[in-house]
Amino acid sequence: MAAEDRLDLPMVGERQSLREQVAHALRAALITGEMRPGVVYSAPVLAAQFGVSATPVREAMLDLAKEGLVEAVRNKGFRVTELSDRDLDELTEIRQLIEVPTVARLAGRAREEEFERLRPVAEEIVSAAERGDLLAYVDADLRFHVELLTLAGNAHLVEVVRDLRNRARLYGLSQLRERDVLGDSAREHLTLLDALKSGDRQAVQHLMTEHIGHVRGIWAEH
Repeated sequence: MAAEDRLDLPMVGERQSLREQVAHALRAALITGEMRPGVVYSAPVLAAQFGVSATPVREAMLDLAKEGLVEAVRNKGFRVTELSDRDLDELTEIRQLIEVPTVARLAGRAREEEFERLRPVAEEIVSAAERGDLLAYVDADLRFHVELLTLAGNAHLVEVVRDLRNRARLYGLSQLRERDVLGDSAREHLTLLDALKSGDRQAVQHLMTEHIGHVRGIWAEH
């Protein structure tokens, strides 16, 4: 195995299915940028690094393919999907069209208790950023936004946004962690909850627009 093909992957255990554990580890490698866009990865090679058979790795890769994160390459393996700046701009535009007005309409004291139930999740995001735990950051961030959008009562909208977020996954987060930028984005979730509780729709619109645009700015740099 060539040195440049070897990834720093964890060994997997038995508490979850091998398929789930491998998929989780591969998502982590995608998020940190260790698995690089355009590179083809062989299931048997990855399986050897995990210390498992190739079958659960192929199954996990197929799960990631359904999410648009990788694509199958016949007789070779799986290639990490590349997203151009235009792709990211378009995905971000759709997110802003959907998420900004939807979240702004939620603002008001009538939902104060529901917003407060999200505060521990927002604090998880900040804590993960402070620890530099990239996978925990992305997991908590997705949970926060999905649970917030769920309050609007439109399950189809939630699934559309979940798909957009999966496709526009975060590359280069390890560099952001080193530059201490991650914490700024994390704390925006707490500010957003305060604006929602106060019923200030204009502030919520501004915060959501800035938050999504801020993330796009991070992507564009990497």
